[in-house]
Amino acid sequence: MTWVPGVEAGHPYGVHNLPYGAVSTGAGDPRLVVRIGDVALDLAGACARLAPDLAPLVSGPVLNPLLAAPASTWRRLREAVRTWLTDESVRPVVEPLLAPIGRTHLPFAVGDYVDFYASAHHASAIGRIFRPDSPALPENWKHLPIGYHGRSGTVVVSGTPIARPHGQRRVAGGTVEFGPSLRLDIEAEVGFVVGGGTRLGEPVALAGAAEHIFGVCLVNDWSARDLQAWEYVPLGPFLGKSFATSVSPWVVPLEAFDNARTAPPPRDVPLMSYLDDAALPPWGLDIALEIELNGTVITRPPFPSMYWTAAQMLAHMTVNGATVRPGDLFASGTVSGPEPDQAGSLMELSQAGRSPFALPGGVTRSFLEDGDEVVIRGRVPAAGDRPELGLGEVTGVVVAKPALQ
Repeated sequence: MTWVPGVEAGHPYGVHNLPYGAVSTGAGDPRLVVRIGDVALDLAGACARLAPDLAPLVSGPVLNPLLAAPASTWRRLREAVRTWLTDESVRPVVEPLLAPIGRTHLPFAVGDYVDFYASAHHASAIGRIFRPDSPALPENWKHLPIGYHGRSGTVVVSGTPIARPHGQRRVAGGTVEFGPSLRLDIEAEVGFVVGGGTRLGEPVALAGAAEHIFGVCLVNDWSARDLQAWEYVPLGPFLGKSFATSVSPWVVPLEAFDNARTAPPPRDVPLMSYLDDAALPPWGLDIALEIELNGTVITRPPFPSMYWTAAQMLAHMTVNGATVRPGDLFASGTVSGPEPDQAGSLMELSQAGRSPFALPGGVTRSFLEDGDEVVIRGRVPAAGDRPELGLGEVTGVVVAKPALQ
């Protein structure tokens, strides 16, 4: 138990969680904090008083210096913060450093961004929509985690308005025209923040994933489906994806998920040795998501159903010798379950617009309209002695973008 007022046993942001973020008040610069309950601990201030050697790693506005440190340092800092928030003897030092959360910012400077396609349910649903006369999954899908390189410069913190993208699209009759996307969609995903850089040519093995995955956040990888459909052959996503990727403001340390590991679904295709995790502890995570559109929950995707794990994604991403750097981000791809109310995208939920879904007041949607607000929440549900673990939320409102001349 913590001595922090208002944080009772079982609070989703208790000392079992302790996510990192960057916040500011008024016109002040962002500062790094750890969330406890509904308040934030000033990390630089606490370290300056209680762990001076760690202070330089958390004195700036982003986590990157800490991410560049060894994973043993991450764990040491987390254990120190847990002690500070539970030991009454240091309360007089620490309590003045607690403050309301204030405005949140992107807590790390994004290096490279990679997006995967790790849900068999999502990939199959999209395959049936786009390729009704072909197998739902591509031939390679169960052999390797499919992914693509995104655009780190358009990764934005939750709450940033999302301007409707413009681009080329093919319309009825086969005509190609330029204009705003008419099929703006969401993708509910889980993101992984990377630390501990590697050298060129040095892959990260499955067993070493925990030395490089610092923590977990929520991701909405906004998608312009009409732009994507016209451009993606043969090189894959480009303008239909690169305009915005929203992330939640809290990075939950990987250690917080120690008692929330789950076995991934059974694999029915033998895996190459560098992806074979049968003899390793499970890397699935018991995360429950929910998607809210304009105040109504429309779907609840389950993360335990993901076919590929974060460790496998990182191993595949680096097996060719590609480097990782502190602040890199990779995301799971759309999280979808087997049931219709577990879809992680509007493309699935509306069957590409053929079956619009209902909202209160007689309103229907297939894709997003200007003014729509999307909220994606995540949590590890309480189970037995395990308290609920909060991941926060990632939000965004669609706004019209002025037409290009």
